Amino acid sequence: MARKSDFSESFQAIKGRKSKNSRVFSDEDQARFEEMRTQFDEMPQDDGPPAGDRWSIWWDSEPLQRGPEPRPDWVITDHGAVDYELGVLKTGKEADVFLIERAVPGTGRAVILASKRYRSAEHTQFNRAGDYMAGRGAKRSRDARAMAKRTTFGLEQAAGRWAAAEFDALKTMYNAGVPVPYPVQILGREVLMEFIGDGRTAAPRLAETKPDEVELESLWEQAAEALRRMTELGFAHGDLSPYNTVVHDGRLVVLDLPQVVDLYANPLGFDFLTRDVENLGSWFTARGIAREEVEDLQAELKALAAMP
Repeated sequence: MARKSDFSESFQAIKGRKSKNSRVFSDEDQARFEEMRTQFDEMPQDDGPPAGDRWSIWWDSEPLQRGPEPRPDWVITDHGAVDYELGVLKTGKEADVFLIERAVPGTGRAVILASKRYRSAEHTQFNRAGDYMAGRGAKRSRDARAMAKRTTFGLEQAAGRWAAAEFDALKTMYNAGVPVPYPVQILGREVLMEFIGDGRTAAPRLAETKPDEVELESLWEQAAEALRRMTELGFAHGDLSPYNTVVHDGRLVVLDLPQVVDLYANPLGFDFLTRDVENLGSWFTARGIAREEVEDLQAELKALAAMP
């Protein structure tokens, strides 16, 4: 197939010639030019994928912007992979979650992913960012000034920091054994992660489940262990509740980590930890877990974090 550059070179050659009567184009040259222009206009104008809505963005991310190794077998890294947009999974204050299918055409290999896309800062509905961001210093003073002044650049930097905070938290917690989705990659304000559910149906929130006595005890033990591991890492979730934990095949999974709080750098860190335990513990005590177990967990985590 002829390249666009071939037509451009031919056109320049014709343009550079002049006939004896000083016309820029002879009739023959004009006819050839019109033919080439028609062929040029009919050539494909983009490099889109043969299927899907976009090429996989896996290779657009830098190595540190991809999930930790060893990666699960289901992660698709092929150069020829494409992404299909399957629709909105849920909307939130600072981001919307979409369902993505990443597939390799012609192979039958495909995986469903959750794509969390953070809104630009001027469109977020989250108004308490300052409490969570305390202790997270911007690496460059220029970025800090721009965010403080809420310039266009600063607003974009702020939105990107939420996405980066969640991706980094997911990597850290996944590696430490906290039950969170596997973080696949981050690119700009989009975080791709493991989809927790069956087929295209998301796992139910903890608040939507009706566990029996045995299941309730198991879920409480899992919740307590997740809180222990986060505390050992020096973090509080910051907004833990029955609405951002889900249950899949009897396993409790923690979601929504952009506001993760450093227990020691954030002046409100221990307050957030106490609130996390209370918010989640209240749901369990309302269904049969003894209040003493929640209080014991609070005391255990305080000691673990060396809280006064």
